[in-house]
Amino acid sequence: MLKDTDPLAAMTETLHRQRAAFLRDGPPTRTERRRDLRRLRAIVLEHRCAIEQAIDADFGHRSRHETDLMELVGVVQAIDYLTRNLHRFMRTEKRHVSLIYQGGRAHVTYQPKGVIGVMAPWNYPFSLVMIPLATAIAAGNRVMIKPSETTPRTSALIRMMLAEAFGDEKVAVVLGGPDVGAAFSRLPFDHLLFTGSTSVGRHIMAAASENLVPVTLELGGKSPVVVARGHVSDNAMNSIVFGKLSNAGQTCVAPDYALVHENDLEAFITSWDRAVTRSYPDGPTSADYSSIVNDHHYTRLTGLIDEARQRGGRVIEVGARPDAARKRTLTPTLVIGAEDDLAVMKEEIFGPILPVRTYRTMDDAIDFINARPRPLALYYFGARDADCARLLARTTSGNVGINNTMIHVAQDDLPFGGIGASGIGAYHGIEGFRTMSHARGVFIQSRWNLPALLRAPFGRLADIALRATLGKSRRHV
Repeated sequence: MLKDTDPLAAMTETLHRQRAAFLRDGPPTRTERRRDLRRLRAIVLEHRCAIEQAIDADFGHRSRHETDLMELVGVVQAIDYLTRNLHRFMRTEKRHVSLIYQGGRAHVTYQPKGVIGVMAPWNYPFSLVMIPLATAIAAGNRVMIKPSETTPRTSALIRMMLAEAFGDEKVAVVLGGPDVGAAFSRLPFDHLLFTGSTSVGRHIMAAASENLVPVTLELGGKSPVVVARGHVSDNAMNSIVFGKLSNAGQTCVAPDYALVHENDLEAFITSWDRAVTRSYPDGPTSADYSSIVNDHHYTRLTGLIDEARQRGGRVIEVGARPDAARKRTLTPTLVIGAEDDLAVMKEEIFGPILPVRTYRTMDDAIDFINARPRPLALYYFGARDADCARLLARTTSGNVGINNTMIHVAQDDLPFGGIGASGIGAYHGIEGFRTMSHARGVFIQSRWNLPALLRAPFGRLADIALRATLGKSRRHV
């Protein structure tokens, strides 16, 4: 694919060729888009084993079941959803026409933007390339992709797979480190979708603004899980453990801290221990438990725990520490009562560490959440009662899970995206198709043209139309 001594020149040339091909060929038909989606689906399933192996090697250890369930299933479901709903998404929408413009007709068409840039992270290095790609294809666009350099085997495999399925004029993959990523973000795309950290997202948005490129930023932040008073249960904890420990916590929508009623704290700790042991009977050395992706992130996570312990925090580890044979594997850890100024309470964790804070009333929990940047996800465990309603009404987040964690991302018909520091814009569902489309308004004038009667010189008909719209009263100055 793209190889050049000057990466920026190579990327710029590819972008120009894709845009020229888009202008030459015009928007693809529904049949052509479905054909491309089916081709993408086929090549994903054809390389299933290679994908599992590449991700396992990049992480040091990740279960093939986790890769299949957390990545491949989501990709295939997204492609199938887009294929099934393409006719509905592409359909022209009739819009209302106001009284004085009657005789005309208004509608909206959704046309491809052109060339979409996709910048993907390392934590789900396959699905977070393929789902945006499938969405862009469904919307009729050409695509340039910059996968993460942190997972090099998976990125190289993606490049090979997409080269088999599509030519560079349709889908191109750029490999390289942070310098290449920075140059990629400055290209004059028709839209840029970035998934990653909030800090990097700020730089991406600034770079895209140089060319007025619209952006979708899927970021992260500290997503809370609130457990209602008296609702610590095995079912609730199984779900919290699933959300926190899948991919060893390296998930943007993983619960980042828990708010538990002060009377339920010890029950929460006991239930957490049982749920972790049920899910991972061999502890951190379980074949189903993932490693941390690299030494840098492992050192950062152990530093969070060490700081909490040194500051007198109550640190609880479940299971024996892994031996040297399992590199970069971190024991599931609770940090009880972490102070606000600790890094574990200020930074997005992205690992199997769960700080736990207590509250007395639901208003206390709401105030705690609202004192922090708006999160990408909010989770609540408890009855659908007044406390639940108040929590949802008085907080703002990306999506919400009630008595579940993370499953909202797998709902193909729901939009997915954050707000404020956790993101800008959304994709998945029809919102994803529209994010990567231009909504073009069209007004068609009929032979009966009432607005033409309201032009100068103005007379009685103009006064009648104005009274109908603005009312009778006029204030003379």
